Amino acid sequence: MRGATLRQLRAFSLVARHHSFMQAAAELHLTPSAVSLQIRELELAAGLPLFDRHAKSVELTQAGEVLLVDVHQALQALQHAGDALARLRRHTSAPVMVGMVSSAKYFLPRLMAQFREQHPDVELQIVAGNRNHLVESLRRGDIDLAIMGSPPDEMKARAVAFAEQPLGIIAAPEHRLARARAVPPTALSEHAFMLREPGSGTRAAFERFLRDQHIELPLRRELTGNDAVKQAVMANLGVAFMSLHAAALELQGGLLVSVDVQGLPLRRSWFVVEAEASPLSAKAQALQRFIVDRGTVGSVLSRGSAELH
Repeated sequence: MRGATLRQLRAFSLVARHHSFMQAAAELHLTPSAVSLQIRELELAAGLPLFDRHAKSVELTQAGEVLLVDVHQALQALQHAGDALARLRRHTSAPVMVGMVSSAKYFLPRLMAQFREQHPDVELQIVAGNRNHLVESLRRGDIDLAIMGSPPDEMKARAVAFAEQPLGIIAAPEHRLARARAVPPTALSEHAFMLREPGSGTRAAFERFLRDQHIELPLRRELTGNDAVKQAVMANLGVAFMSLHAAALELQGGLLVSVDVQGLPLRRSWFVVEAEASPLSAKAQALQRFIVDRGTVGSVLSRGSAELH
């Protein structure tokens, strides 16, 4: 059977299914004589007749029945291989989807632009959301990679740290905490706080800090997103706990001040995270390596600040 061709095996399978050379020929878009030729060549390769040909029908011989089992398995294996390759082609051509928490938007787009300079053939799409939203997106396979401040423990994921992220208290320059030194954490309870929405990784980190310090905040207001929080703090409506990367431009421009609180800033890492259940494409792997190899976001923030001022 080494001389058998795929075309012959397909013709054989269809003739066996339809019990007709004519119907097999119609499905293959060939003439009946062409199908008959394929079957004769296959029978020569097999060394045995595969069909009993009658006036009104065609029936498999014993040899044909034996061969049909393996032919079906071979054709199914080829179909599975074709489906797998089609999925791989779609995966390879699809854009790399990157999710980021809002604090990362102050450096990640510039990193993505630097990556595109080296990999112009890779299409990138960035979506923003809080930590809970990104974890769910990873679980569903909606994104390939997520940039966040703490790896998820709600799902099986691989996380690699690539930069340090300082978290601290920010205030307006005219706020009385702005000029204080070595503020004890317990003194924070005397001030109004602007808090991120539930589901934010920054808020979760701050709530852990408050629990560790046994602090209650009687004056607190929830806002969605870092920009809303910064605007409220610059208006001197209160102070906030925030990634100092997210407030880098305002801190450098004197619109905000980092408050000197004992035990702060917290030093937390930035992580690039992937779901264990979803293997990365070659392009997503290249992006992951690029992010990790960069190792720091400080130079990106500094360059962005210089360009804006």
